[in-house]
Parts: sequence; C-alpha cells; structure tokens
Amino acid sequence: MSTLSVPLSPELEKFINSQVKSGNAANKADVVRRALTRFSEDEAVRAVLEASQEVKDGKVLRGDLRELAKRI
Repeated sequence: MSTLSVPLSPELEKFINSQVKSGNAANKADVVRRALTRFSEDEAVRAVLEASQEVKDGKVLRGDLRELAKRI
C-alpha cells in the first residue's frame, strides 16, 4: 500500500476531522479511502450511463468481435 500526501483546504480538513470525531470513519485515511472509492464508483456509473446513451443513439458496434477487430 502506498502513501500519498495531498494538500487540503481548511474546509476539507475540517470535514475529515468531523467525520472521524463523529465516528463515521475510523481515521483520516479511512475518510479519504471512502471518498476515493465513492468517486471510483461514480465514474463507473457515469461510464455505464454514457454507454447506455450511445446504444440509444445507435453508436454500437454489432457483429463478431474477431471480424470487428480485423477491420480495426
């Protein structure tokens, strides 16, 4: 596991400390890990929604993957 040093605004630092103090997180690192996990999940949802919209817009490749790969 790696460590990352990130400058935080005073507001973010207060938020992180309040989450730990209220018991919503075990420690500061837990708050940040949970935030990054949520961000990652949000990005995955965004990608699925974007792909869904592409299907609705007719921007979908259809056919045999091997044949499509040969064309590319």
